[in-house]
Amino acid sequence: MSDLVARLADVDARIADAARSAGREAGEITRIVVTKFHPSSLVRELHGLGVGDVGESRQQELASKAEELSGLEGLRWHFIGQLQTKKARSVRRCAAAVHSVDRDRLVEALDAAAAPGDAPLDVLVQVNLTDDPARGGVDPRGLSALAERVASAPSLALRGVMAVAPLDEAPASAFERLAGYSGLVRAVEPAATWISAGMSADLVEAIACGATHLRIGTAITGPRPARG
Repeated sequence: MSDLVARLADVDARIADAARSAGREAGEITRIVVTKFHPSSLVRELHGLGVGDVGESRQQELASKAEELSGLEGLRWHFIGQLQTKKARSVRRCAAAVHSVDRDRLVEALDAAAAPGDAPLDVLVQVNLTDDPARGGVDPRGLSALAERVASAPSLALRGVMAVAPLDEAPASAFERLAGYSGLVRAVEPAATWISAGMSADLVEAIACGATHLRIGTAITGPRPARG
């Protein structure tokens, strides 16, 4: 058994155990493998192991890998990083879902980037769970208004919320707040049930708080390669 196969199996077992403990079904949780800084060959290997959902946080890396791997059937790209409006068109061409929408201008840019006949782009509103306005995500006080803006965009599909747990707070407490914010978005769009939360270190707490999408990197991919 290769190291990658073993790591993937270990994470899937952790997800299954956490789901069982939370009274949930593991099948209702989407595991997104984050391949930032790893080569396209790793994504190809993951796809061969049955991985269908892959995440990237940099526009240029997403575009390069998506082009190189365009022939892989069923591969679904999730953009999970902070996104500049000028790069919205490139991301829209590659990604099936954008998890990090946090301002009106980005909503407008992603909507305007739609080409005739494009399927709706799945969008999650990122919530800032810290007091630092420099961190990614909308202030919770502006969440409902931003969700309404996404819901009104013709080429976007409002799917739910995303957040990163703050470093100075227990993940469980942060994810409990996110679950509450999810309710605000569902009041705008009842079908917006996705909660993108939880990474390698805090996936158990995220699942306990209702996460539907996990963004798992090094626990599956191993350490990121050194950048030259």
